[in-house]
Order: sequence, then C-alpha cells, then structure tokens
Amino acid sequence: MRVGFIGAGRMGRPMVARLVAAGHDVRAFGRNAESRRDLEQLGAGVAHDVAKAAAQADVVVLCVFSDEQVRQVCLDSALLPAIPSGAALVVHTTASPTTIEAVAVHAAHLDVIDAPVSGGPHDIAVGTVTLFVGGADDAVARVRPVLSCYGDPILHVGPSGAGQKVKLVNNALFAGHIGLLAEAIRLGERMGVPEATVLDALTHGSATSRVLEIVTARGSVASFIEVAGEFVNKDVAVVRNIAEELGSDLGGLDDAIKAVNIVGKSLR
Repeated sequence: MRVGFIGAGRMGRPMVARLVAAGHDVRAFGRNAESRRDLEQLGAGVAHDVAKAAAQADVVVLCVFSDEQVRQVCLDSALLPAIPSGAALVVHTTASPTTIEAVAVHAAHLDVIDAPVSGGPHDIAVGTVTLFVGGADDAVARVRPVLSCYGDPILHVGPSGAGQKVKLVNNALFAGHIGLLAEAIRLGERMGVPEATVLDALTHGSATSRVLEIVTARGSVASFIEVAGEFVNKDVAVVRNIAEELGSDLGGLDDAIKAVNIVGKSLR
C-alpha cells in the first residue's frame, strides 16, 4: 500500500521501519534535515510538508504526541484536503474521542480510524504493540495489512472513537496502578524495608502486576515516572476532561492517580 506517515518520532520511527520492511510504499513527513536523513536511511520517501506526505496515499498514519497536536495537524493544516477521497486516516495518538469526532466531520471524504497504542517503541520494533481500534468494520479490515506490520494484538473495539475510549480507560487504570504502587512503596519504607527489596519481593507474590514488573525493571517508581510520567500525565488530563464533560470524575481512581502526581512533582 501507499502509506503517508506523519509523526515519525519516538513511537512513529519504528512503525515506519516496519512498514518499509514489509514492502509498503511509505512517504513520511520530516520536520528538519536530520529527521529527513533518518527517514531516507530507513528506506522511506521524504516529504517536506504534511500535505505532500499524504498526497496519493491509500492510508495516512498519524502518530504525533498529544491531542492538541492531532487537532493542529488535522484541523489547522493542509493535511485533510490533501488526502485522496476514499483513503483512510489512522490516528495512533491517544486523544479525546471528541477530537476524533471533529476530525471525522472535517474528513467526510475519508475513513477515520482511531488506533491508540499500548506499549512502547520496543514493542513496535518487534511487532507486538497493542492497538485499540475504533472504526467501521470494512475500513478497519482495509487498513489491517498496515496495522499488522507492528500491531499484535489488533483489538477492534467498536466504531470510530471507541479505540480512544478504551485506551483512556486503560491509561487511567494504569496511572492508578502506579499510584497504588507508589503508596505501597512508601508503606514499606515506613516499616524499614527498602524500595528495591519490596519491588523484587512483590513480583513473586499475589500483588504482582504488569505495572509492578515494568517499575521493577526500571529500579524504582521515581525512575519509571522520570521516563514515562509525561506520557501518563498527558493522557490522564484528557481522561479528567472527559469525565468533567460527563458531569462526573474519576472517583477512587483519581485518589490513586494523585500519588503519581506527587512522585512526578518530586522529580522536577
């Protein structure tokens, strides 16, 4: 397939590499000379603006950092009009479902598919990043050859916007788990048990979890937050905004998440 790619950064770069390796004709937007040289080395075609990256594409993949950037690229640039009618736009960024809805309104000539990822660049590099996918059945089936280059499992969870909703629930729970772990570590330290000892021991007990394993691999909660805190906090902000729009809040999850914010602030 002809794939236009916007956002070949920390997460997007390994996606481009795997798309090229699978034989897709990839044309990616490079923001500067360094990024364009890197894309060329990966074997991708290079575009100096987003419109040229998307022109003539069968599928355009968007993998920018934030909800705000999705809005900027899709609603305040020449991207959407440049994408051929009948093509598909895949949004990997974790964003608000209302943003996906707004993009779909402005891109009525396209199939808009939201497919936020759960995992990191290392998962993408080996083709095992989880994708929560929202979109029409036929549209999702059509882009599966692209998504399967780096996504496994590919979980089709509902219509357009549903992928974001599931991912935001996932990330709220993920943040809550980190917060609970931070509180558990503090409890252990108050009882005189070092964090490293608690982390190692808990991975063998009934309280083990994926979050615990990830944090243990980093060595401490603070070390993990230093690496991932920016990503976690931006998604939690989106979840809180959605809860407010629904006239609600995150309930008990928010109490746990606040412990993550405390850890994050201590690092700055």
